[in-house]
Formats: sequence, C-alpha cells, structure tokens
Amino acid sequence: MSSPDPQVHAAQDAHDRPDRPDREDGVRQPRNQAARGPVVAVTGAATGVGAALVARLAASDEVKQVVAIDERRGETAAAQWHVLDVRDPAIAEKLRGADVVVHLALDLDLETDSAARTAYNVRGTQTVLTAAAAAGVRRVVLCTSAMVYGALPDNDIPLSEDSELRATAEATGVGDLLEIERLGRRAPRAHPGLNVTVVRPAVLVGGTDTALTRYFESPRLLVVAGSRPTWQFCHVEDLVSALEYAALEKVDGELAVGCEGWLEQEEVEELSGIRRMELPSAVALGAAARLHRIGLTPSPAGDLAYTMHPWVVSVSRLHAAGWRPRWTNEEVLAELLQEVAGRHTVAGRRLGRKDATAAGAAGATVALLGAAAVVRRARRRRGL
Repeated sequence: MSSPDPQVHAAQDAHDRPDRPDREDGVRQPRNQAARGPVVAVTGAATGVGAALVARLAASDEVKQVVAIDERRGETAAAQWHVLDVRDPAIAEKLRGADVVVHLALDLDLETDSAARTAYNVRGTQTVLTAAAAAGVRRVVLCTSAMVYGALPDNDIPLSEDSELRATAEATGVGDLLEIERLGRRAPRAHPGLNVTVVRPAVLVGGTDTALTRYFESPRLLVVAGSRPTWQFCHVEDLVSALEYAALEKVDGELAVGCEGWLEQEEVEELSGIRRMELPSAVALGAAARLHRIGLTPSPAGDLAYTMHPWVVSVSRLHAAGWRPRWTNEEVLAELLQEVAGRHTVAGRRLGRKDATAAGAAGATVALLGAAAVVRRARRRRGL
C-alpha cells in the first residue's frame, strides 16, 4: 500500500486533532498519545510476534494507547507495561479501558512438556477471554495457525477460510490451537457484545523454531512416496501487519494470512538446493512415531502430514480489506534458509556440530531410523 503525501497527512492530522496542543516547553506531544483510535492490549508482548506488534502499534497514528502484558517487561517504552502471567485473574483489571485485546501469549516450543504447554495455552486463553468480557473489551484477536485446517490429500488448493477444521491433535501444538479456536467460537455466545477474530498464519518464518522450519535444517528433505507436498509461507512481518488490521477493526471473522500462492515440492528443492530423500509412507510414519515415543525426537508423527499433503489457504478476507503481503513465498524461503544455515536437524531432532560431523548427512537419518528399528526388535525380544 502506498503511503499518503506527508504534507497532506500533516494537514489532515492538524485538522482532525485540534486537541493536541504543544506543551509549554514547545515540545509537541507524541502523535499516538492524542490519537482517537482504540486502546489495544497485547499479551505475550515482550518477545517474538508480540514484541513486533507492540512496537508497530505504538508507532501508529491510528492507536490511542498500547497496553503490553507479559511475564517480563519488553523494550517498547511507549507502551504501558503490566508484568503478570496471563492465567492470573488479575489481568481483568489490567484490561479495563482497552477496546481490543490481541492474545499472543502462547507456548508452542517443541521442547516444552506437552501437558504443561496445553495447561498454559488453554488456561491462558480462557482467562483472557473471560477477563476481556468482564473489562468491557469489545474485541479479542486470537492467533492460531492454518494448521487447524488439517493437511489432507483431498484438501482444496487453496482452502477457503470457511473450510472445515479437519486437523487432529496428532501434530505439535495443534490440539491446543483447536481448543483455542473452540474457546473463541464459544466466547461471543457466553459474552454477548464480545467479538472474536481469529488469525491463522501459514508456515511462519522470521525468528521462529517449529517442526516445519526444522524440516529445512535437514541434510535431505524427507518426502513420503506418493504424497504431494505444497508450501505456503508467512513472514512474521506480514503476520504483524495482518494482526494490526484486525486490532484496528479493519477486518474481522476467521482470517488466513500468508504469501500469495504456493510452491510445489520440486520448486522448493530447486530453490533450496537441498535434495530429497524419499521413503515409503509406512516406513516414514512408523519410524517417526517410534522415535518420538522413545524420546529421540520432539516431533510426533502427526507433524509429517504437514510435509506430505496440501494445506494452502486463501487470504481473501484480508485482501478484501485492502491488505497485501510484502513477502513472496520465494523470498520467505530464502530468508528461512539463511536463518537455519549451520543448524543440523534430523527427524526433528537438532544435532550439535559434533553429532552432525560424526554421523554425516544422510548417515544421521539412517542412524536414527535404524535406532528405532533396533529398539523395536529389542522390545519384541522382551515381549513388550
């Protein structure tokens, strides 16, 4: 989107905001302090997407004030900070006066204990929705993932935003995201007057660490025979701008966000220069399940589905509101490859430099697959 002429913008600003006087010392007040836009609260505000959104909103002429909530203080001094756990019912008082809450306090770390992760994500979302309603907030923006649609061989390409959510809880964090979606659907019925907007990014890239970004840290790209992988990325910058649209109430409902179009597996291999290692479905899925079960890898077998089947999404609602991504799939893939350079991951397990050097590239994969087979044979001998 093109920027308005600065002189026109300044004149309009003076006309629209006559109540923004200069201070007696001649210093003009920061523009956002006198803005007539919403007061926006952001949870998970100190790091990652939350920190980027807080900085963007604090610099916006369309936002009156930013309330930042996290378990530690972040770097954006212009925001009003509250340090607390989002599961603390006291958050209701901190949200009083806010018009919109963007809830980004989620734990999707691959290394986090799954029970602890679910307890934090689900309880946190429940508390924020209830507290927002009690505080008179008119809109809550939730951020999940396009993974909730599920990766299935019969998926439309692209999926419409109204497509049925057919994911299961078998992939990392997806069970939590499905429960968050359920809570989001129920909240307006339980709290009339509360609007809930859900933003679902494609494969998120930009300082992120997920099973899908780790896929590109492998020495070979695992391809399951007979599958048709498709790749659609979302740069963190584009997610932040989409969340800003939702926070400013320029768009609502259930929104997918990502780059235009998608890349086929062959295009990804050509652009990345990483060759594939193709395995039969039974071998790949069986090995992934065993490796996860015995604790060798953090990723359950369900994560493999998202590298096998299409889950590309349409971003029509954001487009209709005037939003456009700044990044292309090709550009995001290039950035991802730069980010993961020097990292070594096999079957979702990140190896140290000595591990990778000693095992070798394809050899490390074979070693892990072989380890699962050895464990399986040993259990059979023991009658387990």
